[in-house]
Amino acid sequence: MLSMTGKLVLFAKTARKQGWFLRVFATSETVRTEVRQSNADRRITIQGEETLKIKRTLGAIAAGVMALSMATAAQAETRVTLKSAKAASSYYQMAAQFAEAMKAGTNGDVIVTVEESQGSVQNVMEAMVRPGNYVFTSPPGLVGLAQAAKGPFKDRPAEKFAGVRALFPIPSLTMHFVMRADSGVNDFAGMEGKTILLGKGSFGASEGEKYLNLFGLEGKVNLADAELSNAVAALKNGQIDGFVTAGSWPAPNVIEAAAGTDVTVLSLSEDQLAQTKRDKTVIPAGTYNGQDKDITTASLTVVAFTTTQMDDDTAYQMTKTFWEQKAKMGESSSWWNGVAPEMLANISGKIHAGALRYYAEAGFPIRDDQR
Repeated sequence: MLSMTGKLVLFAKTARKQGWFLRVFATSETVRTEVRQSNADRRITIQGEETLKIKRTLGAIAAGVMALSMATAAQAETRVTLKSAKAASSYYQMAAQFAEAMKAGTNGDVIVTVEESQGSVQNVMEAMVRPGNYVFTSPPGLVGLAQAAKGPFKDRPAEKFAGVRALFPIPSLTMHFVMRADSGVNDFAGMEGKTILLGKGSFGASEGEKYLNLFGLEGKVNLADAELSNAVAALKNGQIDGFVTAGSWPAPNVIEAAAGTDVTVLSLSEDQLAQTKRDKTVIPAGTYNGQDKDITTASLTVVAFTTTQMDDDTAYQMTKTFWEQKAKMGESSSWWNGVAPEMLANISGKIHAGALRYYAEAGFPIRDDQR
Protein backbone atom coordinates (compact mmCIF):
# COMPACT_ATOMS: atom_id res chain seq x y z
CA MET A 1 0.00 0.00 0.00
CA LEU A 2 1.37 3.29 -1.13
CA SER A 3 1.85 6.07 1.25
CA MET A 4 0.35 9.44 0.55
CA THR A 5 3.71 10.62 -0.61
CA GLY A 6 3.98 7.71 -3.07
CA LYS A 7 0.51 8.37 -4.44
CA LEU A 8 1.34 11.98 -5.01
CA VAL A 9 4.50 11.04 -6.87
CA LEU A 10 2.61 8.48 -9.03
CA PHE A 11 -0.12 11.05 -9.77
CA ALA A 12 2.44 13.59 -10.77
CA LYS A 13 4.15 11.11 -13.08
CA THR A 14 0.86 10.02 -14.59
CA ALA A 15 -0.25 13.60 -15.04
CA ARG A 16 2.98 14.42 -16.72
CA LYS A 17 2.58 11.40 -19.01
CA GLN A 18 -1.02 12.24 -19.81
CA GLY A 19 -0.11 15.87 -20.44
CA TRP A 20 2.70 14.80 -22.69
CA PHE A 21 0.34 12.39 -24.49
CA LEU A 22 -2.30 15.10 -24.86
CA ARG A 23 0.27 17.56 -26.08
CA VAL A 24 1.65 15.00 -28.51
CA PHE A 25 -1.87 14.09 -29.62
CA ALA A 26 -2.78 17.73 -30.07
CA THR A 27 0.42 18.40 -31.95
CA SER A 28 -0.09 15.35 -34.16
CA GLU A 29 -3.62 16.42 -34.97
CA THR A 30 -2.36 19.89 -35.83
CA VAL A 31 0.32 18.43 -38.11
CA ARG A 32 -2.18 16.11 -39.75
CA THR A 33 -4.60 19.01 -40.17
CA GLU A 34 -1.85 21.20 -41.59
CA VAL A 35 -0.76 18.42 -43.89
CA ARG A 36 -4.32 17.89 -45.00
CA GLN A 37 -4.73 21.64 -45.49
CA SER A 38 -1.41 21.84 -47.28
CA ASN A 39 -2.37 18.98 -49.59
CA ALA A 40 -5.72 20.63 -50.26
CA ASP A 41 -4.00 23.94 -51.01
CA ARG A 42 -1.59 22.12 -53.28
CA ARG A 43 -4.46 20.44 -55.08
CA ILE A 44 -6.23 23.80 -55.48
CA THR A 45 -3.00 25.36 -56.71
CA ILE A 46 -2.44 22.54 -59.17
CA GLN A 47 -6.04 22.71 -60.30
CA GLY A 48 -5.73 26.49 -60.70
CA GLU A 49 -2.56 26.13 -62.73
CA GLU A 50 -4.17 23.47 -64.90
CA THR A 51 -7.24 25.67 -65.43
CA LEU A 52 -4.98 28.57 -66.36
CA LYS A 53 -3.10 26.37 -68.82
CA ILE A 54 -6.38 25.21 -70.37
CA LYS A 55 -7.58 28.80 -70.66
CA ARG A 56 -4.29 29.81 -72.25
CA THR A 57 -4.51 26.89 -74.68
CA LEU A 58 -8.11 27.71 -75.58
CA GLY A 59 -7.14 31.34 -76.04
CA ALA A 60 -4.31 30.37 -78.34
CA ILE A 61 -6.62 28.10 -80.34
CA ALA A 62 -9.24 30.86 -80.62
CA ALA A 63 -6.61 33.35 -81.72
CA GLY A 64 -5.36 30.86 -84.28
CA VAL A 65 -8.84 30.22 -85.60
CA MET A 66 -9.49 33.96 -85.84
CA ALA A 67 -6.19 34.56 -87.61
CA LEU A 68 -6.93 31.70 -89.99
CA SER A 69 -10.41 33.06 -90.66
CA MET A 70 -9.02 36.52 -91.32
CA ALA A 71 -6.35 35.09 -93.59
CA THR A 72 -8.94 33.02 -95.45
CA ALA A 73 -11.21 36.07 -95.80
CA ALA A 74 -8.28 38.15 -97.03
CA GLN A 75 -7.42 35.47 -99.57
CA ALA A 76 -11.04 35.26 -100.75
CA GLU A 77 -11.38 39.04 -101.05
CA THR A 78 -10.27 40.57 -104.36
CA ARG A 79 -8.99 44.14 -104.26
CA VAL A 80 -9.40 46.41 -107.28
CA THR A 81 -8.22 49.99 -107.81
CA LEU A 82 -10.46 52.18 -110.00
CA LYS A 83 -8.88 55.33 -111.41
CA SER A 84 -11.72 57.64 -112.36
CA ALA A 85 -11.93 61.44 -112.61
CA LYS A 86 -11.85 64.64 -110.57
CA ALA A 87 -13.63 64.30 -107.24
CA ALA A 88 -16.23 66.96 -108.12
CA SER A 89 -17.19 65.36 -111.43
CA SER A 90 -20.14 63.13 -112.29
CA TYR A 91 -17.72 60.41 -113.38
CA TYR A 92 -16.18 60.24 -109.92
CA GLN A 93 -19.68 59.89 -108.50
CA MET A 94 -20.34 57.08 -110.98
CA ALA A 95 -17.15 55.34 -109.84
CA ALA A 96 -18.26 55.53 -106.21
CA GLN A 97 -21.67 54.09 -107.12
CA PHE A 98 -20.01 51.31 -109.09
CA ALA A 99 -17.75 50.46 -106.13
CA GLU A 100 -20.78 50.12 -103.85
CA ALA A 101 -22.63 48.03 -106.44
CA MET A 102 -19.63 45.74 -106.88
CA LYS A 103 -19.37 45.14 -103.12
CA ALA A 104 -23.09 44.44 -102.82
CA GLY A 105 -23.28 42.30 -105.95
CA THR A 106 -20.36 40.05 -104.94
CA ASN A 107 -21.20 39.90 -101.20
CA GLY A 108 -17.93 41.65 -100.45
CA ASP A 109 -15.78 39.30 -102.53
CA VAL A 110 -14.65 42.21 -104.74
CA ILE A 111 -13.68 45.47 -103.04
CA VAL A 112 -13.14 48.48 -105.33
CA THR A 113 -11.12 51.47 -104.12
CA VAL A 114 -11.79 54.65 -106.13
CA GLU A 115 -8.89 56.99 -106.84
CA GLU A 116 -9.24 60.58 -108.03
CA SER A 117 -7.69 61.45 -111.37
CA GLN A 118 -6.93 64.58 -113.35
CA GLY A 119 -8.32 63.02 -116.51
CA SER A 120 -8.30 60.17 -118.97
CA VAL A 121 -4.76 60.80 -120.20
CA GLN A 122 -3.44 60.22 -116.68
CA ASN A 123 -5.59 57.11 -116.34
CA VAL A 124 -4.20 55.58 -119.53
CA MET A 125 -0.65 56.66 -118.73
CA GLU A 126 -0.70 54.83 -115.40
CA ALA A 127 -1.66 51.58 -117.13
CA MET A 128 2.05 51.32 -118.04
CA VAL A 129 3.16 50.92 -114.45
CA ARG A 130 0.21 49.96 -112.25
CA PRO A 131 0.34 46.32 -111.16
CA GLY A 132 -2.47 43.89 -110.42
CA ASN A 133 -6.15 44.72 -110.67
CA TYR A 134 -5.97 48.24 -112.08
CA VAL A 135 -9.19 49.53 -113.68
CA PHE A 136 -9.54 52.95 -115.31
CA THR A 137 -12.03 54.91 -117.39
CA SER A 138 -11.19 56.43 -120.75
CA PRO A 139 -12.51 56.94 -124.29
CA PRO A 140 -11.39 53.99 -126.45
CA GLY A 141 -9.77 56.37 -128.92
CA LEU A 142 -7.32 57.54 -126.29
CA VAL A 143 -6.22 53.96 -125.59
CA GLY A 144 -5.76 53.54 -129.34
CA LEU A 145 -3.45 56.56 -129.40
CA ALA A 146 -1.40 55.10 -126.54
CA GLN A 147 -1.06 51.74 -128.30
CA ALA A 148 0.13 53.58 -131.41
CA ALA A 149 2.43 55.96 -129.48
CA LYS A 150 0.61 59.01 -130.86
CA GLY A 151 -0.81 62.22 -129.46
CA PRO A 152 -0.02 62.70 -125.76
CA PHE A 153 1.71 59.29 -125.78
CA LYS A 154 4.09 59.88 -128.68
CA ASP A 155 7.19 59.64 -126.47
CA ARG A 156 5.97 56.56 -124.60
CA PRO A 157 6.76 52.95 -125.50
CA ALA A 158 3.70 51.58 -127.30
CA GLU A 159 4.36 48.04 -126.07
CA LYS A 160 3.64 49.17 -122.50
CA PHE A 161 -0.01 49.68 -123.49
CA ALA A 162 -0.39 46.49 -125.51
CA GLY A 163 -1.99 44.70 -122.56
CA VAL A 164 -4.88 47.16 -122.08
CA ARG A 165 -8.26 45.44 -122.39
CA ALA A 166 -11.86 46.69 -122.25
CA LEU A 167 -14.41 45.44 -119.70
CA PHE A 168 -17.70 47.32 -120.26
CA PRO A 169 -19.04 50.73 -121.37
CA ILE A 170 -20.14 53.36 -118.88
CA PRO A 171 -22.28 56.48 -119.51
CA SER A 172 -20.93 58.43 -122.48
CA LEU A 173 -19.85 62.05 -122.73
CA THR A 174 -22.92 63.29 -124.58
CA MET A 175 -23.05 66.66 -126.31
CA HIS A 176 -25.92 68.99 -125.37
CA PHE A 177 -26.60 72.23 -127.26
CA VAL A 178 -29.13 73.95 -124.97
CA MET A 179 -31.00 77.01 -126.23
CA ARG A 180 -33.66 79.24 -124.69
CA ALA A 181 -36.97 78.42 -126.34
CA ASP A 182 -37.73 82.12 -126.85
CA SER A 183 -34.49 82.53 -128.85
CA GLY A 184 -36.30 80.83 -131.72
CA VAL A 185 -33.34 78.54 -132.42
CA ASN A 186 -34.31 75.02 -133.51
CA ASP A 187 -31.25 74.01 -135.51
CA PHE A 188 -27.57 74.92 -135.80
CA ALA A 189 -28.09 77.40 -138.62
CA GLY A 190 -30.32 79.39 -136.30
CA MET A 191 -27.45 79.88 -133.82
CA GLU A 192 -25.90 82.56 -136.03
CA GLY A 193 -25.72 85.89 -134.21
CA LYS A 194 -26.66 84.32 -130.87
CA THR A 195 -24.66 84.45 -127.64
CA ILE A 196 -23.42 81.02 -126.61
CA LEU A 197 -21.47 79.94 -123.54
CA LEU A 198 -18.98 77.14 -124.17
CA GLY A 199 -16.98 77.29 -120.95
CA LYS A 200 -13.23 76.87 -120.71
CA GLY A 201 -10.77 74.02 -120.66
CA SER A 202 -13.26 71.15 -120.73
CA PHE A 203 -13.98 68.44 -123.27
CA GLY A 204 -17.38 70.04 -123.86
CA ALA A 205 -15.83 73.43 -124.56
CA SER A 206 -13.30 72.14 -127.10
CA GLU A 207 -15.81 69.78 -128.70
CA GLY A 208 -18.47 72.49 -128.89
CA GLU A 209 -16.09 74.88 -130.59
CA LYS A 210 -15.11 72.16 -133.06
CA TYR A 211 -18.76 71.51 -133.96
CA LEU A 212 -19.49 75.19 -134.51
CA ASN A 213 -16.57 75.35 -136.92
CA LEU A 214 -17.65 72.13 -138.68
CA PHE A 215 -21.18 73.45 -139.17
CA GLY A 216 -20.06 76.77 -140.70
CA LEU A 217 -20.58 78.95 -137.62
CA GLU A 218 -17.00 80.02 -136.99
CA GLY A 219 -16.97 83.75 -136.23
CA LYS A 220 -20.77 83.91 -136.58
CA VAL A 221 -21.60 83.17 -132.93
CA ASN A 222 -20.92 85.43 -129.95
CA LEU A 223 -18.98 83.40 -127.37
CA ALA A 224 -19.64 84.40 -123.77
CA ASP A 225 -16.50 84.77 -121.66
CA ALA A 226 -17.62 82.80 -118.61
CA GLU A 227 -17.22 79.44 -116.92
CA LEU A 228 -19.73 76.69 -117.60
CA SER A 229 -20.72 76.75 -113.92
CA ASN A 230 -22.43 80.10 -114.63
CA ALA A 231 -24.38 78.80 -117.63
CA VAL A 232 -27.73 78.00 -116.01
CA ALA A 233 -27.99 81.30 -114.15
CA ALA A 234 -26.95 83.24 -117.26
CA LEU A 235 -29.50 81.40 -119.39
CA LYS A 236 -32.33 82.06 -116.94
CA ASN A 237 -31.36 85.73 -116.64
CA GLY A 238 -31.32 86.17 -120.41
CA GLN A 239 -27.61 87.01 -120.49
CA ILE A 240 -26.99 84.23 -123.01
CA ASP A 241 -29.13 82.49 -125.61
CA GLY A 242 -27.69 79.05 -125.00
CA PHE A 243 -24.83 76.94 -123.70
CA VAL A 244 -22.96 73.80 -124.67
CA THR A 245 -22.19 71.02 -122.22
CA ALA A 246 -20.88 67.46 -122.40
CA GLY A 247 -21.72 64.81 -119.85
CA SER A 248 -23.68 61.68 -119.24
CA TRP A 249 -27.40 62.11 -119.82
CA PRO A 250 -29.50 63.23 -118.14
CA ALA A 251 -27.04 66.07 -117.48
CA PRO A 252 -27.64 67.79 -114.12
CA ASN A 253 -27.13 71.31 -115.50
CA VAL A 254 -29.57 70.67 -118.36
CA ILE A 255 -32.16 69.34 -115.89
CA GLU A 256 -31.73 72.50 -113.82
CA ALA A 257 -32.01 74.78 -116.86
CA ALA A 258 -35.14 73.02 -118.16
CA ALA A 259 -36.79 73.08 -114.73
CA GLY A 260 -37.09 76.86 -114.60
CA THR A 261 -36.90 77.94 -118.24
CA ASP A 262 -38.37 76.69 -121.49
CA VAL A 263 -35.42 75.27 -123.44
CA THR A 264 -34.73 73.47 -126.70
CA VAL A 265 -31.94 70.90 -126.94
CA LEU A 266 -30.78 70.73 -130.55
CA SER A 267 -30.52 67.52 -132.56
CA LEU A 268 -27.79 66.77 -135.09
CA SER A 269 -28.59 65.56 -138.59
CA GLU A 270 -27.01 62.37 -139.93
CA ASP A 271 -24.65 64.47 -142.06
CA GLN A 272 -23.60 66.54 -139.05
CA LEU A 273 -23.03 63.37 -137.01
CA ALA A 274 -20.78 62.03 -139.74
CA GLN A 275 -18.74 65.26 -139.69
CA THR A 276 -18.13 64.96 -135.93
CA LYS A 277 -16.75 61.41 -136.28
CA ARG A 278 -18.31 60.66 -132.91
CA ASP A 279 -20.78 58.04 -131.79
CA LYS A 280 -24.51 58.53 -132.24
CA THR A 281 -26.62 58.85 -129.10
CA VAL A 282 -30.37 59.18 -128.84
CA ILE A 283 -31.74 60.86 -125.70
CA PRO A 284 -35.32 59.60 -125.30
CA ALA A 285 -38.28 61.97 -125.25
CA GLY A 286 -39.25 63.01 -121.74
CA THR A 287 -35.71 62.94 -120.41
CA TYR A 288 -35.84 66.70 -119.82
CA ASN A 289 -38.77 68.90 -118.87
CA GLY A 290 -40.68 69.97 -121.98
CA GLN A 291 -38.84 67.53 -124.29
CA ASP A 292 -41.55 65.92 -126.42
CA LYS A 293 -39.33 64.09 -128.93
CA ASP A 294 -36.05 62.19 -129.09
CA ILE A 295 -32.81 64.14 -129.32
CA THR A 296 -30.15 62.81 -131.70
CA THR A 297 -26.70 63.97 -130.76
CA ALA A 298 -23.04 63.02 -130.74
CA SER A 299 -21.25 61.37 -127.88
CA LEU A 300 -17.84 60.14 -126.88
CA THR A 301 -17.91 56.57 -125.63
CA VAL A 302 -16.29 56.01 -122.24
CA VAL A 303 -15.23 52.53 -121.21
CA ALA A 304 -13.93 50.79 -118.10
CA PHE A 305 -10.56 49.27 -119.01
CA THR A 306 -8.09 47.03 -117.25
CA THR A 307 -4.95 45.16 -118.32
CA THR A 308 -4.04 41.53 -118.91
CA GLN A 309 -2.58 41.48 -115.39
CA MET A 310 -6.16 41.01 -114.16
CA ASP A 311 -7.03 37.30 -114.17
CA ASP A 312 -9.97 36.03 -116.22
CA ASP A 313 -12.13 35.12 -113.20
CA THR A 314 -11.91 38.63 -111.73
CA ALA A 315 -12.67 40.25 -115.08
CA TYR A 316 -15.62 37.90 -115.54
CA GLN A 317 -16.98 38.60 -112.06
CA MET A 318 -16.66 42.38 -112.42
CA THR A 319 -18.30 42.42 -115.86
CA LYS A 320 -21.13 40.12 -114.83
CA THR A 321 -21.80 42.10 -111.64
CA PHE A 322 -21.79 45.42 -113.52
CA TRP A 323 -24.54 44.36 -115.91
CA GLU A 324 -26.55 42.66 -113.17
CA GLN A 325 -26.37 45.72 -110.91
CA LYS A 326 -26.90 48.34 -113.65
CA ALA A 327 -30.69 48.51 -113.27
CA LYS A 328 -30.39 48.98 -109.52
CA MET A 329 -27.83 51.75 -109.98
CA GLY A 330 -30.21 53.35 -112.48
CA GLU A 331 -32.91 53.59 -109.84
CA SER A 332 -30.87 56.19 -107.94
CA SER A 333 -28.96 57.73 -110.86
CA SER A 334 -30.67 57.65 -114.23
CA TRP A 335 -27.46 58.11 -116.24
CA TRP A 336 -26.88 54.35 -115.89
CA ASN A 337 -30.10 53.74 -117.80
CA GLY A 338 -28.45 55.02 -120.97
CA VAL A 339 -25.91 52.18 -120.95
CA ALA A 340 -26.97 49.32 -123.23
CA PRO A 341 -25.33 46.21 -124.73
CA GLU A 342 -25.39 47.91 -128.13
CA MET A 343 -22.73 50.30 -126.84
CA LEU A 344 -20.21 47.46 -126.97
CA ALA A 345 -20.04 48.18 -130.70
CA ASN A 346 -18.35 51.52 -129.89
CA ILE A 347 -15.40 49.79 -128.23
CA SER A 348 -12.35 49.73 -130.45
CA GLY A 349 -9.55 47.36 -129.50
CA LYS A 350 -9.60 44.14 -127.53
CA ILE A 351 -12.00 43.08 -124.78
CA HIS A 352 -10.63 41.14 -121.79
CA ALA A 353 -11.00 37.36 -122.07
CA GLY A 354 -12.89 37.21 -118.75
CA ALA A 355 -15.39 39.81 -119.96
CA LEU A 356 -15.77 37.94 -123.26
CA ARG A 357 -16.78 34.84 -121.29
CA TYR A 358 -19.67 36.74 -119.74
CA TYR A 359 -20.73 38.32 -123.03
CA ALA A 360 -20.85 34.86 -124.62
CA GLU A 361 -23.08 33.63 -121.79
CA ALA A 362 -25.35 36.69 -122.00
CA GLY A 363 -25.54 36.60 -125.79
CA PHE A 364 -24.22 40.16 -126.20
CA PRO A 365 -22.94 40.97 -129.71
CA ILE A 366 -19.15 41.00 -130.02
CA ARG A 367 -17.10 41.54 -133.19
CA ASP A 368 -14.20 39.32 -134.15
CA ASP A 369 -11.74 42.23 -133.97
CA GLN A 370 -12.70 42.74 -130.30
CA ARG A 371 -11.69 39.20 -129.30
